[in-house]
Amino acid sequence: NENVRILVEEGTQRVQELLEWGVKFDRQDGRIAFGQEGGHGLKRVVHAKGDATGKEILRVLLNKAKTSSNITLLKDTFTIDLLSKDGTCLGAIVHSPNKGNMVIFAANTILAAGGIGQIYRETTNSMIATGDGMAMAYRAGAILSDMEFIQFHPTTLYVAGASRFLISEAVRGDGGILRNKNGERFMFKYHSSGELAPRDIVSRGILTELKETKSVFVWLDVTHLDFEYLRKRFPNIVKMCLEFGIDVKTKWIPVMPTAHYMIGGVKTDEYGQTNIHGLYACGETAGTGVHGANRLASNSLLEGLVFGCRTGEYIGHNPMLLQKQAVSSKVIEDNVHKKINIADVKSSLKSLMLRNMGIERGQKGLLEAKKSIDFWASYVLNREFSSPAGWELQNMLTVASLIQKAADTRQESRGVHFRTDYPYPDDVNWKRHIELCK
Repeated sequence: NENVRILVEEGTQRVQELLEWGVKFDRQDGRIAFGQEGGHGLKRVVHAKGDATGKEILRVLLNKAKTSSNITLLKDTFTIDLLSKDGTCLGAIVHSPNKGNMVIFAANTILAAGGIGQIYRETTNSMIATGDGMAMAYRAGAILSDMEFIQFHPTTLYVAGASRFLISEAVRGDGGILRNKNGERFMFKYHSSGELAPRDIVSRGILTELKETKSVFVWLDVTHLDFEYLRKRFPNIVKMCLEFGIDVKTKWIPVMPTAHYMIGGVKTDEYGQTNIHGLYACGETAGTGVHGANRLASNSLLEGLVFGCRTGEYIGHNPMLLQKQAVSSKVIEDNVHKKINIADVKSSLKSLMLRNMGIERGQKGLLEAKKSIDFWASYVLNREFSSPAGWELQNMLTVASLIQKAADTRQESRGVHFRTDYPYPDDVNWKRHIELCK
């Protein structure tokens, strides 16, 4: 895969660039410290403030954007849809609480709208990860690839009232042990690497233990590790656990797998280009193919940095003329969706996705999912909403439908896509991408 080569070769350049811009990666004895996570053979992950790498990178990149005179940031702005005509993207329609709906014409449009975690009842993702970028691209005629591959993170904090806070894989990399309801260490039953097996195997191992012990969570035990090291290496995790009465010095942490990362997305080339002229995608919205069927831990931030940079540079070196065209508009009445309880449909969809299209899938559940999604879509997708909540619901149903179609089509198990009725890989028929287009 050419994109894998690009990721590996250009990754160090992007990390060096972050260092120059002010990202404070953790150090040990004056040198940058490296961590090890699931599926890794060596310690190779740079991290910041222990377990807050993404937040630190975001801090520096946002500051860089704010201090760049040629970048205008629009706060609290929701993108409703892309403007497209005859296979060309002309910009987007956006909504601002203060200015209402606006049309932004653009010669080039980059989708960097994140993932789809919120279509699942349990997720590590933020509230805005509702698949908006993928849904918009699909409506515009873009090709989406690998939509059946959704990665579940094996260990998120499972406490009533707590958000599904991610307990970093690096905790297991530093010696954390998974135990079932009976206190038994179990991961070596499923893989020779134990707790450091690839994420799909750890998630399915936990799922099996939950079924066998009739429990809703397993334990992550770090009581045997040096507490001072844990507090320095994972300050946010230690703090969050303590807020819910879990002192990791003496108590095990209740964890369970939750929806974490969308491997598939809008199909792009090595410069972020989609099949729609003037439309690009990068980050979790994009489907670059670098993650195969099961993303290795830590490669998501790196992918966003490498291909985000390549996309921006390509557009900068290949300027296009802006072709403005007339756009019709009308006032959307606020009462068109008052008979639809948006929150209720969202809640029903989230439960359906976890039940029928989660860590394990089977044809019966997939067909049940299709019936429900098609029914909800029949009275949601043809309506015009006037708020982000409604637009998000439409996007969530669109993406859920694409995931169902891809998962039903792939009649084998590969990576994070596990079919109970087709439990083994089938390289003869299915060692290929499934691409979907309107």
